[in-house]
Amino acid sequence: MPRLLVISLNYRTPEMTLRSARAALREMAGLEAELIIVDNDSADGSFETMQAGLAEPWAQGAPIRLIRSDRNGGFGAGNNVGIRAGWSDGSRPDYIYLLNSDAFPGPGSLRRLLDHLETHPEAGFAGSHIHGEDGTPHISAFRFPSILSEFEGAARFGPISRALGAYKVPLDLPETTRRVDWLAGASLMMRQDVLDRIGLFDETFFLYFEETELCLRAARAGYQTHYVRDSAVAHIGSVSTGMKRWQRIPGFWLDSRWHYFSKSHGRGYAALATLAHVAGGVLWRARRVIQRKPAADPAHFLRDMVIHDLRALMPGAARPTASRSEIKAE
Repeated sequence: MPRLLVISLNYRTPEMTLRSARAALREMAGLEAELIIVDNDSADGSFETMQAGLAEPWAQGAPIRLIRSDRNGGFGAGNNVGIRAGWSDGSRPDYIYLLNSDAFPGPGSLRRLLDHLETHPEAGFAGSHIHGEDGTPHISAFRFPSILSEFEGAARFGPISRALGAYKVPLDLPETTRRVDWLAGASLMMRQDVLDRIGLFDETFFLYFEETELCLRAARAGYQTHYVRDSAVAHIGSVSTGMKRWQRIPGFWLDSRWHYFSKSHGRGYAALATLAHVAGGVLWRARRVIQRKPAADPAHFLRDMVIHDLRALMPGAARPTASRSEIKAE
């Protein structure tokens, strides 16, 4: 039986993480699987809270470990800590499964991802159908971003979206299992062999675009990413990041966006992607004034993006870095 390492990354949501862990353990039954909870240097007592929770009867004898990262390097870096920790005996699992701390696997969800990868050798990654706790589907399957997708997404204009439909990043909700470009990391299973070949998450990303870039690296190495419709996982979303409450776009999002485009396609392409976004954004803002539409972006979004990316283009520009304080302040 293939061996599966499940990784749950906690940042200041210990009770939620333990609830997710209990759901994961139920779905791990009958599989050769272990669960690692990584506390991403929460520094708020989360580690101790989870230690106490794992001493309760439900966790006794369960294949579960709690480890602590010595720094908060973001989503990718935290999951890399768990991936590098490996199996409890020091050996290597066959598959890695990333489960957000605010995500709760439904019946059979893990087994269906595992069976899919076992029977589809062309797939390096497989992810679940994500829905809210009320059953509302979440957008979690995507195309890779491009210059044209930047223009389409920023313009928010029906005729443009129809003309550039093949470049829209969010896919319409797939009704069946299918190949996609990339998937959200809330419930994502990966072959260890693929990670051995292409590497782990790029830790330059603090938050956002890290799954996109990892799936792109896999695609360029010849591995597909599959959306598995009958693997269902409930997800609350944005619990640790506070994204739904953003009043201003955080620097780490701008860092990640620029790093994705410049690493994957070159700095010139990244600059053109920004120009396309600005062009679409200006069109949208003109329509907002004429049609009296409400704002759809955080305050000063275009200005912040342009200033950030101009600085990134300057000779000798420092490598992007992100601060956890940008999350703590939300």
